[in-house]
Parts: sequence; structure tokens; C-alpha cells
Amino acid sequence: MRSEVQAFVFDAYGTLFDVHSVAGLAERLAPGHGLAISNLWRAKQLEYTWLGSLMERRGDFAAVTEQALDYAISALVLPLDAGARAQLVDAWLDLAPYPDAIATLARLAPRARWILSNGTRSMLDPLIDRSGIGAHLDGVLSVDEAGVYKPSPRVYALATKRLQLAPAQIGFVSANGWDAVGAKAFGLTVWWINRAGLPIDRHGPAPDFVIGELDEVGRYS
Repeated sequence: MRSEVQAFVFDAYGTLFDVHSVAGLAERLAPGHGLAISNLWRAKQLEYTWLGSLMERRGDFAAVTEQALDYAISALVLPLDAGARAQLVDAWLDLAPYPDAIATLARLAPRARWILSNGTRSMLDPLIDRSGIGAHLDGVLSVDEAGVYKPSPRVYALATKRLQLAPAQIGFVSANGWDAVGAKAFGLTVWWINRAGLPIDRHGPAPDFVIGELDEVGRYS
């Protein structure tokens, strides 16, 4: 298994970048509701990607992110004005990387290290540049090139086509259980970062490795 992996492909949101780092800003804007905003926003954001793909009415990830935020604000009945909303939307361009992200990417060199994300390049590029992670990446793939969101196999196929490798030769790393299952169903070699200690999803094949932190990827490669 270890010798077969020739390149690594990482999910971005929730894997390299902490999507709930927006909770601090949300708490300042709506005291007492920061965590609730972050949790509901993320849940709806993912739900809308799946529904959009099934309905064949896919908006790009920036639009989906704003729609999910608007739902969260409405559901929680929060009096946030347009300025506060804009601050929250912009926070997705400056998410905090996980503390072990850069060290993990650096350790995996010289093998190729890519991102494969639901995000648009206009969202991902500033995030990668500001975090310093870009210095340890060989490239970025957005689902926009496939015209559908994860976990469609057309998304994971972007990695095999770009890297010119068989699925099993690509190590895919994600902290999203549904993403890990989707990647494994496609045939990639999968590391699932299970930070919350959740059970493995049952709707598809289990990931090859279940780990607790991002920096454990280097111990199995």
C-alpha cells in the first residue's frame, strides 16, 4: 500500500482549513450564537452541494456558501445587517489552517501534493496564499472542472486525469467522512481524519486508514 502511493490529494475545507474558525467572528457579531451559526452554516452548505448536484442546478461554491449563511441567519432569527453578513462571507477567504497542515505537506515531499476541493479557484487561491500552504502544494483542482460536487466520481477522476496515475496510486486525505467514502468508492487510497471520533459511514466502502490528526498521514506513507 505505502509503495503504491505516488501522490497525495487533499480536501481543503475541514481537512487543511478549519471551517469553524469563522465561529469567533460570528460570536463577536452575534453574541451567544457564534457556534450555532458556524455549525448550521456548514451543515447547510454541504447539503446544498449535494442537492444542487442531484437537481442538476449547481451553483458555484461561493453562491452556495452565501445561500447557506442566509439560511442560518434566518433560522436562528438573528438581526445581522448587510455589513455583518459581508464580514462572515469574507471570512471564508481567510480560514485558519490546522496547526499541522504545513508540516504534514512538507513531510510528504517530494511526492506531488494537490488540493481537490468543492471551492472555486477565486475562493481557494487567496486562502492558500494567505495561509502559506501554497509553498507546499503542486497544484489545485476545483470541482468546477467537473461541473458537479463531491462525492461524484467525476470529481475524483479529475485527480487521476491530471496526475496520470491509477486511483490506487493516489493518496486522498479528507476529514469529511462522506468524502472519504466517495473517494474510496472511486478507488483512491484514502486517509480519513476522524478528529471527532465518529463511526465510519456505512453507505460505501471504508477508508484505508482512519487517523485522528492530519500529521498522522506521514506515518503511513
